[in-house]
Amino acid sequence: MIGEKTAVPHPLTRPDARAGRPILPTLKNWYGKEGSAYTFLFPYALMFTIFIVAPVLVAFLLSFTFFDTIQTPTFNGLRNYIVLLTQDEIFMRYVLPNTIKFAVIVGPCGYVMAFMLAWMLAQLPKLPRTIFALILYSPSMTTGIAMAVVWKTLFSGDQNGYLNSYLLGLNLIQEPIQWLQSPQYLMTIMIIVTLWGSMGVGFLAMLAGILEVNPELYEVGSLDGISSRFQEIIHITIPSMKPQMLFGAVMSIVGTFQAGAIGVTLSGGNPTPQYAGQLIVNHIEDFGFLRYEMGYAAAVSVVLLLMVLLFSRVANRLFGSSD
Repeated sequence: MIGEKTAVPHPLTRPDARAGRPILPTLKNWYGKEGSAYTFLFPYALMFTIFIVAPVLVAFLLSFTFFDTIQTPTFNGLRNYIVLLTQDEIFMRYVLPNTIKFAVIVGPCGYVMAFMLAWMLAQLPKLPRTIFALILYSPSMTTGIAMAVVWKTLFSGDQNGYLNSYLLGLNLIQEPIQWLQSPQYLMTIMIIVTLWGSMGVGFLAMLAGILEVNPELYEVGSLDGISSRFQEIIHITIPSMKPQMLFGAVMSIVGTFQAGAIGVTLSGGNPTPQYAGQLIVNHIEDFGFLRYEMGYAAAVSVVLLLMVLLFSRVANRLFGSSD
């Protein structure tokens, strides 16, 4: 009737023009179905943003500045990258070749070793498999302690070092060798120590993936003409565990490129003797925390990040799903 006021529905309870139902019940239904999942993911997303995304963005921005940790960062454009690629003789002559050599040897070798050891353990009964898996995995958790207690003692440069003592006893050498201070041996020792401690979570993921392969696939494969274990690995095992293979590859790549502390720990100084074991991570630490040239160190870290992303993309093309 004329003069009567029409009640206006509350915005949260008025019907949605598209759905024809109130908005508030729709939000309740959405939260009941998916909201709890987002609630559980929120702490991880927050920590990931604070400790991963934000530092990467800050490092990327600092790479275009001159920053000595005291004065305000000064924008200098691409100067840091130009100096890195054209004037940093240490980086181009020692650091980059050492990093590529280290990554090419340690990455693929450690990855293949992890897969082969996981495959061999998968053939054992549960109890011995668990024991050997723990033995192989434990070095990845105790690498720092082992380097100080085992490896530095083994390769000690005096006559009391285990290796020198053994070689002197056999009269193979006449005087002790400075294994950890010699540019001739340092990189080789770094590779050995890294491979020894490379059986980490990637190795466990591969072991789990192999154990999850359906045994019926092997029976079907034998009917189709697969007669050897090598053919089973190539045509059945690896295609059935591509997610675990991809995870292991990414972990191997990341672990290889961030393994700069090994050379410094073994040799006892940064830079390493005659830059023989100097990797990109050591170069970043040298400029960032010893020379306090944070802008330049940030540029080097961005280059390292791009290298990791490149190799990760290659691994994704090899083992990633086509879906």
